[in-house]
Amino acid sequence: MTATTAPADAPESRTPAQIRRAKVLAIVYFVLAGITLFAFGFGGDGSATFVLSRPQDAIQVGDITVPVAGLGFVVSAILAFLGAREWMRGFGSRTNLILAIGIGLFALSFLAWAASGTSFSLVGILQETMKRAVPITFGAISGILCERTGIINIGIEGMLLGGAFTGAIVGSTMGAVAGMIGAALVGGLLALVLAILTVKFTVDQIIAGVVINIFVLGMTSFYTSQILVENPELNNAPIMQAIAIPLLSDIPLIGPVLFDQNIFVYAMYLVVAATTFGLFQTRWGLRTRAVGEKPRAADTVGINVYRMKYLNVILGGLVAGFGGAYFTIGSVGRFDENMTAGRGFIGLAAMIFGRWHPVGALAAALVFGFADSLQVKLGILNTPIPSEFLGMAPYAVTIFVVAGLVGRSRPPSDYKPYVKE
Repeated sequence: MTATTAPADAPESRTPAQIRRAKVLAIVYFVLAGITLFAFGFGGDGSATFVLSRPQDAIQVGDITVPVAGLGFVVSAILAFLGAREWMRGFGSRTNLILAIGIGLFALSFLAWAASGTSFSLVGILQETMKRAVPITFGAISGILCERTGIINIGIEGMLLGGAFTGAIVGSTMGAVAGMIGAALVGGLLALVLAILTVKFTVDQIIAGVVINIFVLGMTSFYTSQILVENPELNNAPIMQAIAIPLLSDIPLIGPVLFDQNIFVYAMYLVVAATTFGLFQTRWGLRTRAVGEKPRAADTVGINVYRMKYLNVILGGLVAGFGGAYFTIGSVGRFDENMTAGRGFIGLAAMIFGRWHPVGALAAALVFGFADSLQVKLGILNTPIPSEFLGMAPYAVTIFVVAGLVGRSRPPSDYKPYVKE
């Protein structure tokens, strides 16, 4: 008789930590099912129309009209089933995928309830989601580059803000391309300061990052009031327009969302792909991860630990500074005080949610970007939800995801200052 191995997602094969997380997620499913049933099912009325095409699209897709109450009942039943299944057996390696599907169904039912009696453009909100995910993604990639090499970068918010300020001034005087380059250089300069403080002088990494954030916030606020207010021509940067990729942008629904965007969105695709390939397929990536995880062992085999730390922190600063230029050159064309509004910290949350992987960070940034764009769209629809609750939606989602859904995450690096013996 041969022994059989239990499936990976069998109840008896789960660790106590996995069982606890499964029960937490099951409760989340049950809460979402209850909200959907009573608020969107019994409380739903009429129908909602989802628009899947824009008037200028080459290929037109018909609109979809759904009954609000009926959709609420169906989604609540699905969420209840997912909760029961999670509680009893769990979903194993498919847990995060199933969770994303469940949250997506809840969001769909919520959108139908909010748009009851009106039409709702899915293309529009998905396009806005991609745009609002840009600075979060660049911030997350900056954090990954730094933390993979053993440096915690709390100063991402300051680097984004410094990039936005520089992009506005340089863009107003020398053009958009120069503004993007200047923003990246300022981010790299701030990262160099962080690297010197943490690598050479072994200053506490959290404190060094907070100092950079406060310094940049104070400097940009001062120069805004002293220079930009008095010289508005210095705060009138050009805005990068959308560039439609032929053929690809004509694909129904996903074409306009992915392939009819400005240069910052395309740069986001490139940076995520390049970082993923570089970290896991190149000698530089292997050395980066070795320096972050075991710096003394890396030094033993001849890797210059200090040089790798400087290189990756500065590279992360360049990425964050470029992402900061989105706020001015890629969005509104002007700088306002503290206009990043915590997107650097949300980028750190996306990094953790994505388990320090560029693709995972992008997926997490899209979640936060969707929450951000949703609160704007709901404000336009005049929903009965108070505006204060709509404004805190992106930050509430951040807390909910990181504190309640990520589970225990193990950082990929040893953050202790390295001192060569």
